[in-house]
Amino acid sequence: MSDVTVAGSRRMGINWIGLGTIIRREWSRVWRVPIQAFLAPWISALMFIFIFGYVVGGNIRLIAGHRYVEFVLPGVLMLNVVNAAFLQSTSQIYFQRFLRYIEETLVAPLSYVEMIIGSLTMTIVRSVVTALGILLIGYAFGATQMYNIFEFLFWIVSVSIIFGLLGIIIALWANNFEQLTMLNVFFIAPLSFVGGVFNTVSMLPPFMRWIAYANPFFYFINGLRHSMIGFNEAPEGLGVAVTFGLIAVLGVATWRLFSIGYGLRE
Repeated sequence: MSDVTVAGSRRMGINWIGLGTIIRREWSRVWRVPIQAFLAPWISALMFIFIFGYVVGGNIRLIAGHRYVEFVLPGVLMLNVVNAAFLQSTSQIYFQRFLRYIEETLVAPLSYVEMIIGSLTMTIVRSVVTALGILLIGYAFGATQMYNIFEFLFWIVSVSIIFGLLGIIIALWANNFEQLTMLNVFFIAPLSFVGGVFNTVSMLPPFMRWIAYANPFFYFINGLRHSMIGFNEAPEGLGVAVTFGLIAVLGVATWRLFSIGYGLRE
């Protein structure tokens, strides 16, 4: 197929067949590794809930008017959603580059937006399935509460999009597995653990509270916690503004990288 034909096809509305093919391909790939994709984060969440919710939480009185296990669960859930989204998007793009079959996508009559949406769709699906599994685990421990289901879905989907886009960018940049994990090791993991997973901002020394308010993970965890137990520590609407801002910036950056062929045409 010539470049002119491909370019012309990309201007003719949404290619639902091509978009569906990308989603089915990634769905099939994820379900070939169910232990890595789903069982591992569920077991990790189970250990967090048990250790911090019951072993540690058994010695802690109510925090913000809630049992400690109820307070911790949203943070643990968000940690696993972030990891699921980031790992899904990095792996699917990087392995397409590494195994040299990304050219099949590039010559297909798909726009760059459709390629990105196809990648993000499976990222969201994996994150939602991960979240639902952790909710069931929390329910078994009597820790699952739901204050606003629509707000809950908003945070799961929007955070999945953010880290799906971030994962695509990293996968386009990385030239080896070490580079692929650098952001997770040096950025995602540290910031998520100081983003209020196990404590409220008021529990921090006053001179350290600015760290929480400057940390985007705080707004993600706080938003999810509000959707589950109704507890909120951030200014009204600020977390939503930060979230939409990040989606816009990362979305434009990802589209630009696709349009110039960064990491795609080597």
